[in-house]
Amino acid sequence: MNPTMPLDSVAFLASTDAINSDHPSVVAFARTHATGATAQEQAVSIYRAVRDQLRYDPYRIDLSAHGMKASTALQQGHGWCVPKAVVLAAVARAAGIPARLGFADVRNHLSTQRLRDTMKTDVFAWHGYTELWLDGAWRKATPAFNVELCDKFGLLPLEFDGVHDSLYHPFDRAGQRHMEYVAERGHFDDLPLAQIAATFAELYPGLLSGTAPAGDFAADAARESGRVSA
Repeated sequence: MNPTMPLDSVAFLASTDAINSDHPSVVAFARTHATGATAQEQAVSIYRAVRDQLRYDPYRIDLSAHGMKASTALQQGHGWCVPKAVVLAAVARAAGIPARLGFADVRNHLSTQRLRDTMKTDVFAWHGYTELWLDGAWRKATPAFNVELCDKFGLLPLEFDGVHDSLYHPFDRAGQRHMEYVAERGHFDDLPLAQIAATFAELYPGLLSGTAPAGDFAADAARESGRVSA
């Protein structure tokens, strides 16, 4: 075995129901965006493409098997943190880069009133990110917030250089609290959808019912941060 590959490289390169790296739309996205001479350069390129071409939208959470597929998020052009992490993992695998999913519970200090009213808490369980195997180690990459949304929220966009972990900034541009990691849930070679759905049903029943927030998340974010007029 190539010593630069993870021990279970087959699992981390496999196409699954959710991380469907063999889907034509995923393959096409990888061919377009996995540019560069090295795996590190390709990883950075696909990270930025997933981060910015898929709008972050936690108002539209679909925990069905179809709703959580990488190909579905690509076709819709939006997703919340978990589908976007799934997309990055799928595109990386399609490009030959071993990938897995990582999860943590985070306390988000910058949300919208609609989302806070629905969730009844500022703790987001099962926040998703991606881990990519590069140069003999797992590198964490968080593609959730697109650049335009960061501007509306007053956040620093997360960058990924293929060497250092890319995790949420603890503070925003103004120095106010943004994100705290409060618990780790581990890493997985496939999406643990049943576990995520069970947690959401217990903690956030409003997100999975007719009372889920409706509207434009980015517009709400901009208005509440004072970056546009109401």
